[in-house]
Amino acid sequence: MEIKINRETLLKGISRVQGILEKRSHMPILSTVLLTTKDDELEISATDLEIGFQNSYPAEIIKPGSITISGKKLLDITRETDSEKIYISEKDNNWTYISDHNAHYNLSCLPVDEFPVLTEPEGTIMIEIDSKIITEMINKTIYSITMEEAGFKLSGVFMEKIKKNEEDFLRMVATDGHRLSMVDKKTPDIQKIEIKDGVMISKKGMIELNKLALEDGPPLQIGLKQNNLVVKKGKALIVIRLLDTKFPDYKNVLPKEKEDKESIITINRRHLLDAMRRMMIIRTDQYQGVKMNIEVNYLEMVSVNPDLGNVEEKIEIKYEGQPIEMGFNPKYFIDALQPMDSDVIYLNIKDQTSPCLITGEQDDGFLGLIMPIRI
Repeated sequence: MEIKINRETLLKGISRVQGILEKRSHMPILSTVLLTTKDDELEISATDLEIGFQNSYPAEIIKPGSITISGKKLLDITRETDSEKIYISEKDNNWTYISDHNAHYNLSCLPVDEFPVLTEPEGTIMIEIDSKIITEMINKTIYSITMEEAGFKLSGVFMEKIKKNEEDFLRMVATDGHRLSMVDKKTPDIQKIEIKDGVMISKKGMIELNKLALEDGPPLQIGLKQNNLVVKKGKALIVIRLLDTKFPDYKNVLPKEKEDKESIITINRRHLLDAMRRMMIIRTDQYQGVKMNIEVNYLEMVSVNPDLGNVEEKIEIKYEGQPIEMGFNPKYFIDALQPMDSDVIYLNIKDQTSPCLITGEQDDGFLGLIMPIRI
């Protein structure tokens, strides 16, 4: 293989796959990228065996072929040069020569046939989904994925199709056992793909899917085949292996259709978010809670840390129910409120032992749920 490629183009392509590359794997090939010529383009591929990614970029193809090369080293070389073009040439015995006309690198590489083959499953039925919708759904659920190693059943986002009023919706749900986030979006073509009882997508897979959704280009195309989520956008392709685990039954914690209006608190999202951030200032691993005293038309928050002191704040709200006093982790509120779009939000708290349900005027289809804690 022998090519010349624009430095900015190569930097974009190599930077894109850094989150997929395995830095400390027992398989050194997983830390490499596969460069393959296709007509007048260079195809860049990376995989960690769970996620595979490939995209094509314009290049001057002098001699067709394929090589593997350390993704981190190629990124460093590309990032540190100020030359407009980079020259890459395959040498004998798995060596590669790279030049920017100033510095000249000779790098030892691995055989191409060791690189795991990334193939799109044949016959995958794809549907088109607006990239902005996917980004919104991911941002409003991903924060609830468990960080605990023992929580494998909760280590991803659960995706399923549901019906509401005879219309088809795509639903994403995540929980770590202390909170839950869920969002539904109308998706007319969702019946065309085989989700069956729902699928689990890893956090890393959701991050890479979100990166692709945020890139400029045509709408996303999504399909499911052979235990894989297949996603395309233009020339880019991601194949994400689904998690082999069953998501717990979450529906019994969801609110009933009829809500007690007296238990609903109407509050400014920004005011509550800023107040929760101030509660976090004296938070430590040992003292994580904030006590919320809910009275008619005001909310008082108190955070106490015997080693540091305390902080108190009152916020104006609309509330006509009975006084309630309960504790919550302020970080959970911050995580839920940050990706929301609403200026005005609603907190539904029935009693001291019930979860707080969060919805918003401009956050159609979203529900956040936070369990109380003992303080």
